[in-house]
Amino acid sequence: MIGESDRALELVEGDGPGVIYFPRDDLGMAFLEGSVTTTPSRTLGDARFYSIVTGAGVIEDVAWSYETPLAAAERIAGLIAFDSRRVAVEGL
Repeated sequence: MIGESDRALELVEGDGPGVIYFPRDDLGMAFLEGSVTTTPSRTLGDARFYSIVTGAGVIEDVAWSYETPLAAAERIAGLIAFDSRRVAVEGL
C-alpha cells in the first residue's frame, strides 16, 4: 500500500469514470519516481507522470499529477492520481 487518505478528491469528466486524486502528504512519495512522460489535456492542463518503484520492480507511468492545472481544475493542483487498470485504488 502506498497511501491512505480521507482527503482524496474524485474528478469526473463527462461520461467517463471518476478518477481519485490523492494529496501527496497522504502517499509514500519514496515509492514514486518522476518520469519524463507528460501528456496535455485540453480541460486540465499538462500531466506529469510517475512510476511506482518497489523491490519487485517498477510500474512505469502509472500515476500522474497536474502541477499547474488550468483554472477549471485548480482543486487538483499537485494531487496524484493512479491508473486503476494497473494498480488497485480502493474506497474505504
